[in-house]
Amino acid sequence: MSAAIISPPAQENALLLRSLKGSDGLARVDLDRFWADQEEAVADPFGDIPQVPLGIRMHGECVYAELGVAEDGGPPRGELVSAYNAKAVRLVGRPLLKAGGGKKSGVYPAVKKLHDVFEARNVWHSGSWWLEQSASNADELAALLDRVEQRDIRAFILPPDWEAAKQRLAGTGVKPPLYRGQRGPVTFAMSIYGVENLIFLILDKPALAARFRDTISRVMLDIARVLDEEAGYTPDTAPHGFSFCDDNSALLTPEMYEFFGYPILKAIWDRYSPNPGDRRFQHSDSAMGHLLPILGRLHLTGTNFGPTVTVREIRQHLPHAVIAGQLAPFTFMRNDEEGIVAEFLRDFAMAREARGLLFATAGSVNGGSRLRSLRLIMSLIQHHGRYDRL
Repeated sequence: MSAAIISPPAQENALLLRSLKGSDGLARVDLDRFWADQEEAVADPFGDIPQVPLGIRMHGECVYAELGVAEDGGPPRGELVSAYNAKAVRLVGRPLLKAGGGKKSGVYPAVKKLHDVFEARNVWHSGSWWLEQSASNADELAALLDRVEQRDIRAFILPPDWEAAKQRLAGTGVKPPLYRGQRGPVTFAMSIYGVENLIFLILDKPALAARFRDTISRVMLDIARVLDEEAGYTPDTAPHGFSFCDDNSALLTPEMYEFFGYPILKAIWDRYSPNPGDRRFQHSDSAMGHLLPILGRLHLTGTNFGPTVTVREIRQHLPHAVIAGQLAPFTFMRNDEEGIVAEFLRDFAMAREARGLLFATAGSVNGGSRLRSLRLIMSLIQHHGRYDRL
């Protein structure tokens, strides 16, 4: 493409990209300084910090493209992780993946989860976990709710060997894991009942939809309470904070979301995140813009929304939220260097006055995302994302 037909912003980004490259083709970064500044910046993204903090975390699925090996359908083997980490040290100055290990002796047996209570199977399919439906019509849903409402949650979720494990580990200082994160209420409900089914249920049978909603909320609070008690906490001493991953929430209208999703989030956060600084985080890597006014009433302290939602929009409704985003995952996955430059400059311009940006993908980090692109982002942060030069 000739320079004459490149738009001025695109031409400027191309020139900036070239200015960042060294003779070896890699983006220029003072790695020691970057990681020292990163440690300070990530501790308080709203603070008096030197630069925008980096929030991208590479995943095992990135190993295959990076090393040029075929994906075998499972998590990368130990030798692949070691090779990837060695390359990461060379390119970005840190190993980025944890090596897998065998089963640890100092862990509690697995407890049943919310989907188990609602009789849904969690299956591994196409590289991810999927919940299978456990009800397909209103009569089946009502019968399912009858069974759920009769369950003793403590007896149901704790495995038979729980007490023995608890006694064995009591003297080690290892506490049972708490329940502080959940597939969000809309995604959960659509998973076990169906996407269209839930939408029509809210529209056509609001009483049953409300019962479904309230049962989800009650069971979540029961699970959290049981596990708090097993860890020795009281309501006054239990740690605060709760996170949701609710991609499907974008499929509801604001009115439908306020009816179904909002009350569950409010109930959980009223109990587990009552204070201004408590963690109230939602990941929804979808077009969430129409729900921002409702989420604003919940005072989120952390977001990871889809790439169509801008930093400016999020900040308008959520002034105190750390924004993990808003780099499009496909821009990073395709290693579109000029796109990475453009999206970083855009987001930094929107965030630099109020701060609170944790530069990350607006959604998942996908296979194909390369270390060279991560290094480019680090270079952009170091040279064009510094608050101490404003």
